[in-house]
Amino acid sequence: MADKKLTVGGWMTPNPITIDEDASVIEAIHLLKEKAIRRLPVMKKGKLVGLVTEKMLAAYTPGKATSLDQWELHGLLDKTKVRAAMNADPYKVHPDTPLAEAVKLLHDKKLNGVLVVDEHGMLAGILTNTNVHEALIHFAGAAAAR
Repeated sequence: MADKKLTVGGWMTPNPITIDEDASVIEAIHLLKEKAIRRLPVMKKGKLVGLVTEKMLAAYTPGKATSLDQWELHGLLDKTKVRAAMNADPYKVHPDTPLAEAVKLLHDKKLNGVLVVDEHGMLAGILTNTNVHEALIHFAGAAAAR
């Protein structure tokens, strides 16, 4: 069996916090802030249907030049569903994907994270740049200890 530390499964965050596609944009914004995270897998009846990130939500909200007051803006974001702001086809890898391959995907596509799905397409976790940094710290420390 291959070293688990060399695969995505050895470093991913399992069971990530998710949001339903029918949740409002304002709910997603609050959940990201409350949990201090930057991305949410989007679910529909227990199935993965997309990804929404802090950047996507920020881009979806009207800018400061809008004529809407704070209450109108809040109302608009409360009526807008996450599915309108999400990426319906995010990049995905599997837990047994070699870590180097997933890191290359993050690098080449300039991603901050990638969803991890099992062989049935069910959400298994998320691999973020933070997870990759943890792996780098681990491997650099192990190399230095030799």
